[in-house]
Amino acid sequence: MASKFQSRLVGTIILVAIGVIVLPDVLDGKKTHYKEEIASIPIKPEVGNDLESFEVLDPVDDSASLPETPVEVTLEDTSLAQSEGAKEEPLPVIVKEIPERNEYQENAWIIQLMALKNADNAKNLVKDLQKRGYQAHAKPENNFTRVIIGPDVSKSKLERQVIELEKITGSKGQLLKFKPLNP
Repeated sequence: MASKFQSRLVGTIILVAIGVIVLPDVLDGKKTHYKEEIASIPIKPEVGNDLESFEVLDPVDDSASLPETPVEVTLEDTSLAQSEGAKEEPLPVIVKEIPERNEYQENAWIIQLMALKNADNAKNLVKDLQKRGYQAHAKPENNFTRVIIGPDVSKSKLERQVIELEKITGSKGQLLKFKPLNP
């Protein structure tokens, strides 16, 4: 037979195992399980009669026009005038019209790089030059398509670009004065 010590040891191990396994479940009480709710997405939306209705308004006549002559505006600072006690004449503000200037019309430059008979080749060259950062354009004339860089107001910048373009394309471009179509 087994000794008393072995019997007590086995009994103690069994009681401890029951305590470790069963007691936490008994002492926890009622367990709550969380279940994630999944919403189903309808295949086809349900169309009801509760659609919003919009009212179409008549267009508003906005025929306001600006005056032909310059407008004078006078500004008054009433808090300053009341604190000083003396009334001063407000200074008139005159709006001055500045005529538009076309910077390209007077001093712009272009590089005429080459003229090609095949328009597709010219367009491909233009795309390649644009990818490289040049302001390139194709201009069809008669039986040729001209490849043009510019316009730019900086002549020195375009002179440097002529040298760079000769290395890229093998064609020596010509620096010309820019003549806009609609000055």
